Amino acid sequence: MAKFGKKYADSAKLVEKNKLYDPSEALGLVCQTSKAKFDETIEVHVRLGVDSRHADQQVRGAVVLPNGTGKTIRTLVFAKGDKVQEALDAGADFAGGPEYVEKITQENWFEFDVVIASPDMMGVVGRLGKVLGPKGLMPSPKAGTVTPDVAKAVKEAKAGKIEYRLDKTNIIHCPIGKASFGPEKLQTNFETLLTAIIKAKPAAAKGQYIKSCVVASTMGPGIKVNAAKLS
Repeated sequence: MAKFGKKYADSAKLVEKNKLYDPSEALGLVCQTSKAKFDETIEVHVRLGVDSRHADQQVRGAVVLPNGTGKTIRTLVFAKGDKVQEALDAGADFAGGPEYVEKITQENWFEFDVVIASPDMMGVVGRLGKVLGPKGLMPSPKAGTVTPDVAKAVKEAKAGKIEYRLDKTNIIHCPIGKASFGPEKLQTNFETLLTAIIKAKPAAAKGQYIKSCVVASTMGPGIKVNAAKLS
């Protein structure tokens, strides 16, 4: 049986194990249970009533959280010509072409959180599929990270744009901010994310779409949210 620290045990006492909390109550409680010495990330875990093995039941997209994520996002942009400067002017941390492919493959360099590419650079970026894909960093049109407007994509990433996608167990895991945001800002971000996930419901999905939803801080216990209040 797993052993938890005293802070976790104290936090767990505040949560009724089988209770389904209203979103506002859950997010207030998740702030109370965040007791680490650092500013914990608050995450949402949503289990959907779809089967990710089927192409017509995939759920994937991106959304800009109104209050950001609380994290400083480092962006790498693959572009050429004037678009390199456009990306840098928009706040990109790194922008260029094949030289970054070499830096990643030869130096195992990953000092970035988001990769953006103009469509005409995907032939170059495609060579990185085996290293970027497993890390969830491969640019995608669905996530808005393959786009001719690289400057806009950089600004959105910096503002708190996050990507949501199903894992193999049909669960979406996403950060919605930091404990220091407080319940109100977290709830705004939470509602924005859930609205996007609900809008992305595949036509092939049958039955209950949102099976369960849990919010938790980095070091805290999971708090179950009433799924009936979400859809």
